[in-house]
Amino acid sequence: MRIIQSFYHLECKVFQGINSHFDKKFFNLFFRTITHIGGAFFISVTALLLIIFSSGQTRLAAISSAVSLALSHIPVQLVKKLFPRKRPYLSLETTKILPNPLKDHSFPSGHTTAVFSVIVPFVLLNPLLAFCLIPLGLCVGISRIYLGLHYPSDVIAGAILGASFGSLCFSFLIN
Repeated sequence: MRIIQSFYHLECKVFQGINSHFDKKFFNLFFRTITHIGGAFFISVTALLLIIFSSGQTRLAAISSAVSLALSHIPVQLVKKLFPRKRPYLSLETTKILPNPLKDHSFPSGHTTAVFSVIVPFVLLNPLLAFCLIPLGLCVGISRIYLGLHYPSDVIAGAILGASFGSLCFSFLIN
Protein backbone atom coordinates (compact mmCIF):
# COMPACT_ATOMS: atom_id res chain seq x y z
CA MET A 1 0.00 0.00 0.00
CA ARG A 2 2.90 2.31 0.80
CA ILE A 3 4.31 1.83 -2.74
CA ILE A 4 0.97 2.83 -4.26
CA GLN A 5 0.80 5.94 -2.07
CA SER A 6 4.38 6.87 -2.99
CA PHE A 7 3.60 6.40 -6.68
CA TYR A 8 0.43 8.54 -6.38
CA HIS A 9 2.37 11.25 -4.55
CA LEU A 10 5.06 11.26 -7.28
CA GLU A 11 2.38 11.29 -9.97
CA CYS A 12 0.65 14.27 -8.34
CA LYS A 13 3.96 16.16 -8.25
CA VAL A 14 4.55 15.50 -11.96
CA PHE A 15 0.96 16.46 -12.72
CA GLN A 16 1.20 19.70 -10.76
CA GLY A 17 4.56 20.53 -12.33
CA ILE A 18 3.03 20.33 -15.81
CA ASN A 19 -0.33 21.89 -14.92
CA SER A 20 1.34 24.78 -13.07
CA HIS A 21 2.30 26.36 -16.42
CA PHE A 22 -1.39 26.68 -17.37
CA ASP A 23 -1.31 30.48 -17.32
CA LYS A 24 1.54 30.83 -19.81
CA LYS A 25 0.17 32.23 -23.07
CA PHE A 26 2.27 30.16 -25.52
CA PHE A 27 1.73 26.86 -23.67
CA ASN A 28 -1.96 27.58 -23.36
CA LEU A 29 -2.35 28.16 -27.08
CA PHE A 30 -0.17 25.19 -28.01
CA PHE A 31 -1.73 22.59 -25.68
CA ARG A 32 -5.32 23.80 -26.13
CA THR A 33 -4.82 23.35 -29.88
CA ILE A 34 -2.84 20.12 -30.02
CA THR A 35 -5.16 18.27 -27.64
CA HIS A 36 -7.82 18.27 -30.38
CA ILE A 37 -5.64 16.01 -32.54
CA GLY A 38 -6.59 13.18 -30.18
CA GLY A 39 -10.26 14.16 -30.13
CA ALA A 40 -12.92 11.97 -31.73
CA PHE A 41 -13.79 14.27 -34.64
CA PHE A 42 -10.27 15.18 -35.76
CA ILE A 43 -8.74 11.73 -35.42
CA SER A 44 -11.69 9.96 -37.09
CA VAL A 45 -11.79 12.36 -40.03
CA THR A 46 -8.01 12.10 -40.42
CA ALA A 47 -8.12 8.29 -40.50
CA LEU A 48 -10.98 8.36 -43.01
CA LEU A 49 -9.23 10.87 -45.29
CA LEU A 50 -6.04 8.82 -45.20
CA ILE A 51 -8.01 5.75 -46.30
CA ILE A 52 -9.72 7.65 -49.11
CA PHE A 53 -6.70 9.51 -50.47
CA SER A 54 -3.91 6.96 -50.10
CA SER A 55 -3.03 3.76 -51.89
CA GLY A 56 -0.95 0.62 -51.52
CA GLN A 57 0.83 0.04 -48.23
CA THR A 58 -0.10 3.52 -47.01
CA ARG A 59 -3.79 2.71 -47.46
CA LEU A 60 -3.31 -0.53 -45.52
CA ALA A 61 -1.66 1.44 -42.72
CA ALA A 62 -4.58 3.90 -42.80
CA ILE A 63 -7.09 1.04 -42.61
CA SER A 64 -5.19 -0.53 -39.72
CA SER A 65 -5.20 2.89 -38.01
CA ALA A 66 -8.96 3.20 -38.39
CA VAL A 67 -9.58 -0.35 -37.16
CA SER A 68 -7.17 0.22 -34.28
CA LEU A 69 -8.91 3.48 -33.38
CA ALA A 70 -12.31 1.80 -33.28
CA LEU A 71 -11.18 -1.32 -31.40
CA SER A 72 -8.97 0.48 -28.86
CA HIS A 73 -11.87 2.46 -27.50
CA ILE A 74 -13.73 -0.65 -26.37
CA PRO A 75 -11.21 -1.36 -23.59
CA VAL A 76 -10.92 2.38 -22.85
CA GLN A 77 -14.61 2.51 -22.02
CA LEU A 78 -14.51 -0.80 -20.12
CA VAL A 79 -11.53 0.26 -18.01
CA LYS A 80 -13.12 3.64 -17.26
CA LYS A 81 -16.14 1.73 -15.88
CA LEU A 82 -14.09 -0.86 -13.98
CA PHE A 83 -11.61 1.65 -12.50
CA PRO A 84 -13.63 4.85 -12.00
CA ARG A 85 -10.76 7.21 -11.25
CA LYS A 86 -11.70 10.83 -10.63
CA ARG A 87 -10.12 13.40 -12.87
CA PRO A 88 -7.28 15.36 -11.23
CA TYR A 89 -9.21 18.63 -11.11
CA LEU A 90 -11.77 16.88 -8.88
CA SER A 91 -9.10 15.53 -6.50
CA LEU A 92 -6.37 18.17 -6.45
CA GLU A 93 -7.51 21.61 -5.30
CA THR A 94 -4.83 23.67 -7.04
CA THR A 95 -5.53 22.23 -10.50
CA LYS A 96 -5.99 24.81 -13.23
CA ILE A 97 -8.63 23.90 -15.81
CA LEU A 98 -10.67 25.33 -18.65
CA PRO A 99 -14.39 26.04 -18.17
CA ASN A 100 -16.71 23.02 -18.55
CA PRO A 101 -14.14 20.22 -18.15
CA LEU A 102 -14.93 16.58 -18.93
CA LYS A 103 -16.95 14.81 -16.26
CA ASP A 104 -16.30 11.13 -17.02
CA HIS A 105 -13.53 9.06 -15.46
CA SER A 106 -9.91 9.75 -16.23
CA PHE A 107 -8.22 6.34 -16.56
CA PRO A 108 -7.03 5.73 -19.28
CA SER A 109 -6.74 8.80 -21.50
CA GLY A 110 -8.96 8.34 -24.55
CA HIS A 111 -7.26 11.14 -26.50
CA THR A 112 -3.84 9.57 -25.97
CA THR A 113 -5.16 6.12 -26.84
CA ALA A 114 -6.68 7.50 -30.04
CA VAL A 115 -3.60 9.32 -31.27
CA PHE A 116 -1.24 6.40 -30.61
CA SER A 117 -3.64 3.88 -32.17
CA VAL A 118 -3.56 5.95 -35.37
CA ILE A 119 0.12 6.93 -35.55
CA VAL A 120 1.72 3.58 -34.67
CA PRO A 121 0.72 1.80 -37.90
CA PHE A 122 2.34 4.60 -39.91
CA VAL A 123 5.49 4.45 -37.79
CA LEU A 124 5.65 0.69 -38.33
CA LEU A 125 5.20 1.19 -42.08
CA ASN A 126 7.86 3.91 -42.25
CA PRO A 127 10.06 4.14 -39.12
CA LEU A 128 11.38 7.58 -40.14
CA LEU A 129 7.90 8.95 -39.39
CA ALA A 130 8.61 8.22 -35.73
CA PHE A 131 10.66 11.43 -35.56
CA CYS A 132 7.56 13.55 -36.10
CA LEU A 133 4.63 11.30 -35.15
CA ILE A 134 5.83 10.06 -31.74
CA PRO A 135 6.52 13.62 -30.48
CA LEU A 136 3.08 14.60 -31.79
CA GLY A 137 1.49 11.77 -29.79
CA LEU A 138 3.51 12.70 -26.71
CA CYS A 139 2.38 16.32 -27.03
CA VAL A 140 -1.26 15.22 -27.15
CA GLY A 141 -0.67 13.16 -24.00
CA ILE A 142 1.10 16.00 -22.20
CA SER A 143 -1.71 18.35 -23.23
CA ARG A 144 -4.18 16.17 -21.32
CA ILE A 145 -2.09 16.62 -18.16
CA TYR A 146 -1.48 20.31 -18.83
CA LEU A 147 -5.23 20.91 -19.20
CA GLY A 148 -5.87 19.28 -15.81
CA LEU A 149 -7.83 16.34 -17.21
CA HIS A 150 -5.48 13.38 -16.70
CA TYR A 151 -2.79 12.07 -14.41
CA PRO A 152 0.47 10.94 -16.03
CA SER A 153 -0.45 7.27 -15.55
CA ASP A 154 -3.72 7.86 -17.46
CA VAL A 155 -1.66 9.14 -20.39
CA ILE A 156 0.93 6.36 -20.16
CA ALA A 157 -1.82 3.71 -20.08
CA GLY A 158 -3.52 5.36 -23.06
CA ALA A 159 -0.27 5.43 -25.04
CA ILE A 160 0.42 1.75 -24.28
CA LEU A 161 -3.14 0.76 -25.14
CA GLY A 162 -3.19 2.75 -28.38
CA ALA A 163 0.26 1.58 -29.46
CA SER A 164 -0.65 -2.03 -28.71
CA PHE A 165 -3.82 -1.90 -30.78
CA GLY A 166 -2.02 -0.01 -33.54
CA SER A 167 0.71 -2.67 -33.65
CA LEU A 168 -1.72 -5.58 -33.59
CA CYS A 169 -3.97 -4.15 -36.30
CA PHE A 170 -0.97 -3.30 -38.47
CA SER A 171 0.51 -6.79 -38.13
CA PHE A 172 -2.83 -8.44 -39.00
CA LEU A 173 -3.47 -6.25 -42.05
CA ILE A 174 0.04 -5.94 -43.45
CA ASN A 175 1.33 -9.48 -42.87
